[in-house]
Amino acid sequence: MSGEAGTTGTSTRASAASTGPTSAVKIRGSPSKYVKLNVGGALFYTTIDTLTKQDNMLRAMFSGRMEVLTDSEGWILIDRCGKHFNIILNYLRDGQVPLPELQSEIEELHNEAKYYLIQGLVDQCQKALKRKRDEYFPVCRIPVITSQREAQLLINGSTKPIVKLLYNRQNNKYSYTSNSDDNILKNIEMFDKLSVRFNGRVIFVKDVIGGNEEICCWSFYGHSRKVAEISCTSIMYTSEKKQTKVEFPEARILEETLNILLYEKLDSQDAEAMHNIGTKLGSFAAAAACHSDDDEDHRVRKT
Repeated sequence: MSGEAGTTGTSTRASAASTGPTSAVKIRGSPSKYVKLNVGGALFYTTIDTLTKQDNMLRAMFSGRMEVLTDSEGWILIDRCGKHFNIILNYLRDGQVPLPELQSEIEELHNEAKYYLIQGLVDQCQKALKRKRDEYFPVCRIPVITSQREAQLLINGSTKPIVKLLYNRQNNKYSYTSNSDDNILKNIEMFDKLSVRFNGRVIFVKDVIGGNEEICCWSFYGHSRKVAEISCTSIMYTSEKKQTKVEFPEARILEETLNILLYEKLDSQDAEAMHNIGTKLGSFAAAAACHSDDDEDHRVRKT
């Protein structure tokens, strides 16, 4: 069993570590004394000075106040995953540390920092996780519906609001009016712009199947049910023939897209904030109503 001693704190994977009996001891010694740690099978060398530099659980463990378990070879056993313990040590040394890129790894590190009671690192992880939640996804993916069954599965399985644009020019039984082709393109262009603007918050879906009569139609879904629909197609009757008219109701489309955000699933912090805002607004309304009643009573008494 080996590990490199040094101020950087090197870790190795214990292949056959801790095969002997364990014993409980209290660790004491000079701040520069090196200790050997076995954290979930990952081996580390570091100093007591590093472990006791900040007020946290490790300081309590290695300042002689608590008993720690050691194996027959002198490795101090800590029953935690050692995957991020090198980051823990570097934070104790420097007071700051680069965090992992992946959100899942930041969440893992956050849990370890909470276990060791390292509040500064907990706060750093929480800020990084909030930034991750606020970021837009770098890739905007647009599902294309190829069957009604596929559409229903997507709608029922989504936890996010959905905006679906159906366009299928082949469904036309009649000739188009002069502006219809341009308006179809405007609907598609707006769909693309909205999908980029609200990427990560709303799922945008293109439907090229449609029904027998539909040519251009917007549908808005929240909590797995349709909450609004905008049909952009109408039939115009002339003396000679029937014509299909495609419209571009831009304001209505934008309004319904903003409304669909009300069905966005909030995390616990956002939900609590919305609840607090609602409570405050309710208090302000009650206070205003009470003030209005007092003014009315005052006017009555005055008369």
